[in-house]
Amino acid sequence: MADTEKIPNDSSSGEYDNNKRENAHAEHADYRNHSVAHNSERHGSVPAAERARRNLNAKLANPLAGYSHAELEDQGAQYAMKHQLGEEDDIRAFRMGAVLAQDPTKYDSIRGLDDSEREVLRKEFTNRWSQPMLMYVVIVLCSTCAAVQGMDEAVVNGGQIFYTVQFGIGGKDSRSTWLTGLVNSAPYLCCAFIGCWLTVPFNHYFGRRGTIFITCTFSALACFWQGFTNTWWHMFIARFCLGFGIGPKSATVPIYAAETTPPAIRGALVMQWQMWTAFGIMFGYVADLAFYNVKDTAHVTGLNWRLMMASAMFPALIVICFVFMCPESPRWYMSKGRHGKAYQSMVKLRFMKIQAARDLFYMQTLLEAEGTMKLGQSKILELVTVPRNRRAMIGSEIVMFMQQFCGVNVIAYYSSSIFVESGFSEISALTASFGFGLINWLFAIPAIYTIDTFGRRNLLLTTFPLMSLFLFFTGFSFWIPVSQHTARVACIALGIYLFGIVYSPGEGPVPFTYSAEAYPLYVRAYGMSLATATTWFFNFVLSITWPSLLAAFKPQGAFAYYAVWNLIGFVLVLLFMPETRNKTLEELDQVFSVPTHIHAAYGMRQVPYFFKRYLLRQHVEPEILYEREEYEYDNSYDDEGHKVV
Repeated sequence: MADTEKIPNDSSSGEYDNNKRENAHAEHADYRNHSVAHNSERHGSVPAAERARRNLNAKLANPLAGYSHAELEDQGAQYAMKHQLGEEDDIRAFRMGAVLAQDPTKYDSIRGLDDSEREVLRKEFTNRWSQPMLMYVVIVLCSTCAAVQGMDEAVVNGGQIFYTVQFGIGGKDSRSTWLTGLVNSAPYLCCAFIGCWLTVPFNHYFGRRGTIFITCTFSALACFWQGFTNTWWHMFIARFCLGFGIGPKSATVPIYAAETTPPAIRGALVMQWQMWTAFGIMFGYVADLAFYNVKDTAHVTGLNWRLMMASAMFPALIVICFVFMCPESPRWYMSKGRHGKAYQSMVKLRFMKIQAARDLFYMQTLLEAEGTMKLGQSKILELVTVPRNRRAMIGSEIVMFMQQFCGVNVIAYYSSSIFVESGFSEISALTASFGFGLINWLFAIPAIYTIDTFGRRNLLLTTFPLMSLFLFFTGFSFWIPVSQHTARVACIALGIYLFGIVYSPGEGPVPFTYSAEAYPLYVRAYGMSLATATTWFFNFVLSITWPSLLAAFKPQGAFAYYAVWNLIGFVLVLLFMPETRNKTLEELDQVFSVPTHIHAAYGMRQVPYFFKRYLLRQHVEPEILYEREEYEYDNSYDDEGHKVV
């Protein structure tokens, strides 16, 4: 073993580690500051507040940067002994794991690992889906939770054909259309104003598994309750309570997935939330079809729609039955100071103890770094007052708002009614809705590849005009005379299906992915909370207004309304949404440090570039907006950014 520095006694070890960590980060953050500062900033001084923010980002990007292997081994062993995390082999695991945590790809250069350990570490990168069986149980849990979400949202599509008539709100008058919209949008009203804000207290008191269990219990009971309602206001109350299950679950499950999965598959699992939500929506349409022909009994009126609405409880019951078979989030245990439990949980989720020790030690170091952040003002205010954060917020809010106002959930929630109005029979309308759900799910699968290959911004700039075109096509198809029944229904269905095809790889997965990476790490939790509340609020707005919009503007005008919003979305993305694909933290700082008016001008210049290169087939070089220079580590700058002679 290499010679190591003498470690102080336990009483001062925490202060010793923190001091060394601060010194290491002062050097590392200085280097990162110079790698992202360019043009005038490289030659002048950087404001103190900006240097502080960059230092925070550097500490969070890799809080172990700047340490030698010997120092990391000592820290790992010290952490294991301080929290009594096991026997001699566990202490060795933390020695090796602490070194690996600095850079998991450098396993070949670490002394002390045997061949079998190196092979397991190598497989993390060469065969990333080779995981312990319990990790696959976690993956199934997260996927089923997403399906619960989708099915909760979708079964109302078929049920409303029947219950609106039974409740006396099935007409075209203003009262009926607004009450139909209010009933259908009730869960999202709850999510936006109450449900989402319960995420923090639920997670604080009950943990990730407990929150998933409670929210799925809410979902199951509310779905069951919906099957026993007899008035519109009773259905509204039941569906409003469903929001207590949808809101906190939508925020907690991605967090649980991120905290339990290894980095190699973490991004893919977050992406799969959208894919399995689409699967749940499709399965909701299957339930609508399955119960359509159920006849009323002597004592039950509307048995078919009651079974439709209640059927969404079954995926939630599946989650309830096996959620506690999965280990609790190690990070949640650590936030409560229960390091032994966190280590036991992580060991269950990795092939060997060195992997568990590596990930646990890195989590602890990151938590310590987060706990030392003091900027002198509220982090919520930092979202608005700091230009870099404000530009990230603008981009995030644009894509979150447009995920609703592109019009997709009009189809997801009302497609059966739309198809009935176009001339389909009720059973044919439900079948056509199932077709949309199937397309939405199948074309969400390639998004796992396309989102990192083509980029977030390019996907949206391509799909927004196409979504607008297909919505115009769908709306204008209602002008085909009813006498030409086949052509009319075929064109309407084709327009909706083509819309689903281009939505699924674009506005489907991009918003949550973009929002999760655009914000700096030190304010990311607040940015994501804002993004989630935004999408649920505008989901509510869209759901409550569509029936009245349809009655006032007719199908042609209603679909054209959202088609125009897609064109607006194209312009907003072109001008105000920077690309974030495959960019490191310091590169994202650079991207979002470009003033808004400069990026907007760059976006306008891309329009003639596109026409010249792709339509006129001219050889035109693309404009490079961001510098991406490589710098060697340089200690010749002081803290103010001045060259030291």
